Amino acid sequence: MSGRTFGGGTAVLVLEDGRVFRGIPFGAVGQTLGEAVFSTGMTGYQETLTDPSYHRQIVVATAPQIGNTGWNHEDNESVGPTGDAADSKIWVAGFVVRDPSRRVSSWRANGSLQDELERQNVVGLAGIDTRALVRHLRTRGSMRAGVFSGDALAWKGDELDIDVLLDRVRSQPSMLGADLAGEVSTTSGYVVEPTGGEARFTVAAIDLGIKTNTPRMFAERGIRVHVLPSSASLHDILDLKADGVFLSNGPGDPATADGAVHLTKEVLGQGLPLFGICFGNQILGRALGLGTYKMKFGHRGINIPVVDHETGRIAITAQNHGFALEGEAGQEFDTPFGRAVISHTCANDGAVEGVKLVDGSAFSVQYHPEAAAGPHDAAYLFDRFTRMLEGEKN
Repeated sequence: MSGRTFGGGTAVLVLEDGRVFRGIPFGAVGQTLGEAVFSTGMTGYQETLTDPSYHRQIVVATAPQIGNTGWNHEDNESVGPTGDAADSKIWVAGFVVRDPSRRVSSWRANGSLQDELERQNVVGLAGIDTRALVRHLRTRGSMRAGVFSGDALAWKGDELDIDVLLDRVRSQPSMLGADLAGEVSTTSGYVVEPTGGEARFTVAAIDLGIKTNTPRMFAERGIRVHVLPSSASLHDILDLKADGVFLSNGPGDPATADGAVHLTKEVLGQGLPLFGICFGNQILGRALGLGTYKMKFGHRGINIPVVDHETGRIAITAQNHGFALEGEAGQEFDTPFGRAVISHTCANDGAVEGVKLVDGSAFSVQYHPEAAAGPHDAAYLFDRFTRMLEGEKN
């Protein structure tokens, strides 16, 4: 199964510190602006591209060849504002790769990655030394960037006018202070029913950028999920007679999410079981009194080791975050809702990867236990939350 030929002409990636990488167009031709970040996953590029947490980011793939499994209608990690999978979309601002596959070799593919990027008007770049780019971002940190091709290029005679392109890059807002959850959240809410039987419990999931596989993981455990907008109130949750509350992943700076933090405090005050992941971990942490900070280059990939300090177990996890909670491994602290502890940290750099109330009524992790495309080391956390619901009901 062959995809259309890409390339032809010039495309450039311009970083806000003035570094320029020249390649060829990949996907749509034009201009895109965003924060340049890198992901170390060697598989799962479709899940990455459709993850709402990557909103307003230009993703650099560290794996050298991308696109050999094409694109299909089943693996998208986003749905439309009403929960309709037909309205799923690519959320990344741009995509940068070294060697795009010119041939699709998966029986599941409905088309090529190039075709899908072009169809959804996602501007990309190929043919550059992504190793050099990733080393630069690790050294200097994630930063504002732009990809330019076709009519979006600026010329000074026969030479590219990098100063003009650099001005465009630097004119965009920083990810620090960006309030983005409302831009990716459902507008009206939707329901995901349990698979194979009656609902055992009802969970209100606050959509801060929720991924498709999360309600699916709940549904497999007999849980009906009401996916609510990021602007949902405690009244909305209580009206559902929800047995528990879930805080999803999502994009942006958690320091801006005051509404979600306020709602979380209200939920904790009601004593409802609460489970959060990724952005939801930062929201719970803020509700418990912890601060947040922007990481130098973040954690993005599917091979990141996390230590559970209660058991000593290490899980290999999928992650996508550029912000983190302040704190240290095993740190205990008082909150208005009881004693809390930092429960998980990253084995690579010590970043906070989980927080919980000591009484067991609320917990969260920074990584993705619903990970698609893997790993699945942390899927048991959905069982842990289900047991919390069972205990509360009993």
